[in-house]
Amino acid sequence: MTVEGAQALREELQQRKSVQRPQITEAIAEGRAHGDLKENAEYHAAREQQGFNEGRIQEIEGRLADAQIIDISKMTASDKVIFGSTVTLIHTEKGTKSSAEIRYKIVGEDEADLKEGKISVMSPIARAIIGKSVGDVGVVETPNGQVEYEVDSVVLV
Repeated sequence: MTVEGAQALREELQQRKSVQRPQITEAIAEGRAHGDLKENAEYHAAREQQGFNEGRIQEIEGRLADAQIIDISKMTASDKVIFGSTVTLIHTEKGTKSSAEIRYKIVGEDEADLKEGKISVMSPIARAIIGKSVGDVGVVETPNGQVEYEVDSVVLV
């Protein structure tokens, strides 16, 4: 995982422990004060929320403990696609003259967010282009057949 990804997980962990946990505890106490716990929807909702929050805390702590954090700012720039690099790919349709340009940053599984242009190092596209250089073509197997992506540029940001 990248340094930014680890920092985002640490921030979420801090938020869950110091803000959400006390709020949930307060909601449980408030639900108990209403009396009969068998039919108390507020109490049960707060307990469910507590279970989810504690589960997420354990998940984040486990991921941070097992993570290999890679500082991409200390890596030497090259034209090879590696973890942490931002790549511009050209997707050319076979048999047509149209092409589409897409840009992705290759990150760890926990950081992947397609809306932000971040794909997991384990994704089919990333696996097809890792180790390729500018001008090389990576082939991705899809249910509709093979899709080719030409590496147009590689940047370490």
